[in-house]
Amino acid sequence: MSVAAPAPAASADPPANPVSARPGSRPWRAHLTVALIALALAVYVTSGLWRDPYRHVLADNVGDQAWFEWLLGYGVYMLGNGSDPYFTHMMNAPLGVNLAANTSITVYTVLFAPLTHLAGPQVTFVTILTLNLAGSAFAWYLFFRRWLAVSPFAAGLAGMFCGFAPGFVAHANGHLNWSAGWVAPFVLWRVMKLREEGRWLRNGLLLGLALAIGFSVAPEGLFYVAIASGIFIGVWSCARAVRHEALAALGTVVKALGVAAVVAGALLAYPLYMHFAGPQTFSGTGFNQRYFVEDVAAYFSYASRSVAALFGLGSDLGPNATEETSFFGVPMMILMVVAFVILWKRADPGRRATLRAVGVTGLAFMILSWGPRFNWGGAETPIPLPYAGLAYLPLFDSALPLRFALALVGVFGILLAFLVDKIPTFPKNRKITIAGALAVSLVPILPLPLRIQERSAEPDFIANGTWQQYVSENGVLTALPFALNVHADGQRWQAYTMARGGAQFRIPDGYFLGPMTTGEAGKKEMGRIGAPPQATDWLFTRAALYGYVPRLTNADRDRARSDFAYWGVEAVFLADEITGSDHKTLFRQAVLTAATDLLGEPERVDDVLLWRIRPGVDPVDQ
Repeated sequence: MSVAAPAPAASADPPANPVSARPGSRPWRAHLTVALIALALAVYVTSGLWRDPYRHVLADNVGDQAWFEWLLGYGVYMLGNGSDPYFTHMMNAPLGVNLAANTSITVYTVLFAPLTHLAGPQVTFVTILTLNLAGSAFAWYLFFRRWLAVSPFAAGLAGMFCGFAPGFVAHANGHLNWSAGWVAPFVLWRVMKLREEGRWLRNGLLLGLALAIGFSVAPEGLFYVAIASGIFIGVWSCARAVRHEALAALGTVVKALGVAAVVAGALLAYPLYMHFAGPQTFSGTGFNQRYFVEDVAAYFSYASRSVAALFGLGSDLGPNATEETSFFGVPMMILMVVAFVILWKRADPGRRATLRAVGVTGLAFMILSWGPRFNWGGAETPIPLPYAGLAYLPLFDSALPLRFALALVGVFGILLAFLVDKIPTFPKNRKITIAGALAVSLVPILPLPLRIQERSAEPDFIANGTWQQYVSENGVLTALPFALNVHADGQRWQAYTMARGGAQFRIPDGYFLGPMTTGEAGKKEMGRIGAPPQATDWLFTRAALYGYVPRLTNADRDRARSDFAYWGVEAVFLADEITGSDHKTLFRQAVLTAATDLLGEPERVDDVLLWRIRPGVDPVDQ
């Protein structure tokens, strides 16, 4: 997440009312202009989804969109049934899923539950995604106006950069947590207020509340904000020019932090317990920390959804299109170095303390983003890096190193705001040069709309409630293939049912993070993506992804009977249309062949093929 903006030094302390807010001025006009531009850009980026939110899906991350739509549907179910917001049995029957150990976006699921119930998780998803992008740009604009005391134009330009930087546009491919870039300035605003004399109780309370909200939306990002704040404040406080200010504020800050810890601890006690010690918890994730690292060359490259990519300058140095977390391009990297030098030369000792802290924080996060080994041009070298010593520590073991690069967005935003604000003080020739450099740096990274693809519609069998004739209330029903990130239809259709209210069904499997095996109580296991596959669900996954159908035997049917009993499945169905990820075709005919060989001939019910599962009966004799 983005780095802390500078705490004001004595010689650079922003006034309570910035100089631009003179009597008679109308700051709301600037606020409204920035807000409208941010909203327009956000709608442009997400326009593919808005054209048909029910049939369009993000082509670069079908699985994560299905996950967050599921959470939004579960939010309606949770409020209607008084269910646990941090653990559910609706997915991964019979074991359930620890939502606290996943990204549960609880504030969003509750706040937008009325919209989800009325319009469906599909509409709520694109609404939150759009507001995340627009809100991030606007929140950074307000933060820069208040804490850097720069002009509205400088703050607005820097805010737009932060809200629509390549890394955050990339994460808009399915991530309602990471696209919430507003969490950083929202929390940092409260951190910057901690030094106010006489207000330690109020500021501590508000920071504790901000931490609880931030945790419920983007806990990994909040972890990065905490690290960045610690590095920044530590480096800034050690500067000779401001050391006396830091010491004078120490007592106030410590008291405020104590209050914040108590408030946040009380609000987050249960989710934190569930995250670290609850059922179905795990260590690490199912993602390889040596693969999800930022290639150093990626900092000098362009993202796949940038203007530069239209001219063949896009790069494939990211692990996937959602994790292109830096991709600033050569001009921007050079401009940031030049900007730092220019600002340093013009700064007084107090402002230099701020710039030094910003620079050290940015450099630390850049190095962390490179992961355990140095990577260049798509190849890993044997050169070890500091993250190798952090990778097994708590919290770090669950982080993906390349996401530390997102902190550079905040660092660069600060430098951009300072630089643009100083342009009027430069000689004419330098003004033209810097304006040109800004254009060359910013235009290539302007975002393109997110890629979309068609997805299969919800079958009438589900939408009309026909399924209730074949499955008991809260019984287990599954689409074929079983829900997974690469074929998530069954998970989506369950989400839509939960959002409507009324009778519900549970599903086996699903796309989530969970323990490597069954997650026995008191046993901490490594994490994995999805449920540990049984022979039967893997049979259908292979058929769907690869078109592979083995010759089935009575032993396979015996195992299927055992697997269905384990899951408690009462019926399975195959829709007329099934969706894969990234325009990949699923082999529906292979799934049908495997199901018929294993379960016998299906019956046609509405617009699906249905197989009833009766306990104790051989699948072919159903």
